[in-house]
Amino acid sequence: MPNSSEDLLAYLAGLSIETATVDHPPLFTVEDSQALRGDVPGGHTKNLFVKDKKGRLFLLVLGEETAVDLKRMHEKIGAQGRVSFSSAELLEEVWGVAPGAVTPFGAINDSSGRVTVVLDAAMMRQERLNFHPLVNTRTTGLTSADLVKFLRATGHEPLIAALGQEKAKVE
Repeated sequence: MPNSSEDLLAYLAGLSIETATVDHPPLFTVEDSQALRGDVPGGHTKNLFVKDKKGRLFLLVLGEETAVDLKRMHEKIGAQGRVSFSSAELLEEVWGVAPGAVTPFGAINDSSGRVTVVLDAAMMRQERLNFHPLVNTRTTGLTSADLVKFLRATGHEPLIAALGQEKAKVE
């Protein structure tokens, strides 16, 4: 049985990681998040759960405006051949979350370490980052350093790489 959002928040507190969590209606896309964000401070993200030709699993964690080229991603993350999106079933089995709630916090459910977490270098320059705490009806913020601390505590040494380029925001 995967950990709950409350289990995750207790785990983070046990690591002395300060968080701020906001409840909100379900968010399934970056666009949903942008429309309902309000005054949630910090960098907002998107998370892509992908696999390579050998079945190795990766979670790509990027700023919400970062454009990526999945055809070339394997070159940046050490994957075998091109990556493609994983199935919803595998996401739920390994990471313990449903589509729409993909988050690096899913590492708490991957006790066998099947997923390599790849953090975008540009995103990691932000002091504060926001993610779903295993459900898409909440958003939890923490420092980028504490994200790394959490991942290491779950046995997921993150790979930090330049994954894409920031899109220019249209005003």
